[in-house]
Amino acid sequence: MRIEAGFYKRVWRGFQNCCQRIMTGSVAGVLTMVLAGCTGLGAVGPDYQQPEMSLPDQWQESVQSDGLYNPDLEPPLSQWWQQFGDPDLDWLIETALKDDLSIAQAQARLRQARANRTQAVSALYPEIGTSVRATPTFYGAPESERPDTTQYDAEFDAAWEIDIFGGTRRSIEAAQAVTEASEAALANIRVSVAAEVAQNYVELRNSQMRLSIAKRNLASQAQTLQIAQWRHQAGLARQTDVAQARASLEQTRASLPDLEIELARANNRLSVLTGQAPGAVNERLSSARSTDRSLPSLPNTIATGIPTNVLTQRPDLREAERNLAAETARVGQVTARRYPSLNLGGSIGWTAFTLSGIGPANSLIGVLAGTLGATLFDGGRLRSEVDAQTAVQEQALFNYEQTVLQALEEVENALISHALSRQRVQAWASSAQASASAAQQSRQLYQSGLVDFEQVLITERSQLNAQESLARAQATQFISLIQLYKALGGGWQETPSVSDEPTVVQAAS
Repeated sequence: MRIEAGFYKRVWRGFQNCCQRIMTGSVAGVLTMVLAGCTGLGAVGPDYQQPEMSLPDQWQESVQSDGLYNPDLEPPLSQWWQQFGDPDLDWLIETALKDDLSIAQAQARLRQARANRTQAVSALYPEIGTSVRATPTFYGAPESERPDTTQYDAEFDAAWEIDIFGGTRRSIEAAQAVTEASEAALANIRVSVAAEVAQNYVELRNSQMRLSIAKRNLASQAQTLQIAQWRHQAGLARQTDVAQARASLEQTRASLPDLEIELARANNRLSVLTGQAPGAVNERLSSARSTDRSLPSLPNTIATGIPTNVLTQRPDLREAERNLAAETARVGQVTARRYPSLNLGGSIGWTAFTLSGIGPANSLIGVLAGTLGATLFDGGRLRSEVDAQTAVQEQALFNYEQTVLQALEEVENALISHALSRQRVQAWASSAQASASAAQQSRQLYQSGLVDFEQVLITERSQLNAQESLARAQATQFISLIQLYKALGGGWQETPSVSDEPTVVQAAS
């Protein structure tokens, strides 16, 4: 059945005329005042206030930090890795912050939270629908004197739950807090990804450096083996000297596969962190650097700020605080269910047996109804729901307080670790220099026949151990600084905004 376009115009014109007549009536005026008074009531439940915690004015005096830390200056946290001047590290972190899949998941969760907030806001407004139908009636008997007819109906329906005691407003408040918590969670993942990329990059460069150290010592031990063989052939050394030299050489050679495995793992991890398949960054990072440039140089003075700033710099604290705000709002949302509810509903429609009859006032049918309902007895169910949500709010409060204390602990531990790691590096650097000199002198003295071969083996092993330990200490010192910047909340302040547009996922063919 075809309905002419003018039919819809007549329906809409009739709806406008009807609404104008109702809104000018006294009933509409009274209803408007009632609704204004209801929505003007305060929302039930507790109003959120951010908890205050007692924090120290300064960080603890780090053990023998020797002026390393400056609490009077704020640390460069937004892109802290750029101060090292390493293009490869800059590229890795920037790529990871753009393409890491854990960040992409957090962005999707943020879009979900924003959509949920929009749904919560929509509950404040009435829901309006419309329907149009045509009902033909046929009388098939030939003797029937009733003509066949078609009844046309057009109707607008509206339903509205009035937010008298603020249940919907508390729901919106909770949804907004959840959205802000999702934003903080995204920022926290950015912090973690930047720190993890930097730490794996340090481990990769450290593996390269230790591999280079092992290969240099392998070449040196090969020379020692050759000296022992020459002296044995000349009758100046025993066969055991040759066997010991070969055993020492092979022990060093046996350590190379473990270092190659560590290097491959670091390369693969960095590839995955940048959103690529394992091995994608191998070519860029494969060139081994010289020993003095294996890791970037570290600053002599580090700005730390004061403990109070941790509350504003760390996104995980922001996330915990926003979750507490959401649970507080939900207490009011649950409490509102114990109070009466007011629902308004109505419909405006036209009924006629011709299309031209739709729209005029004589075919209008209108219904307006209001329902005020309240629960009189439920066996304590609603009260227990409030009690349960209040307990959830208390858990969120304790979680926030614990998160603050853990943040302070992480910063203090990182400060102490980095300060003491500098002393470790200095000690191993002196040891490596002295052991290298001793190993060289021992080989020369053995070649001249002034010392036995056991002395050569001892000094060579000491040299390899000192150089290996120095490389590990340098990596540990660098990683402790990375952990300090992560503990301070670095790596998220200047991140780009997240679009509400969903990411298009292409199915694999």
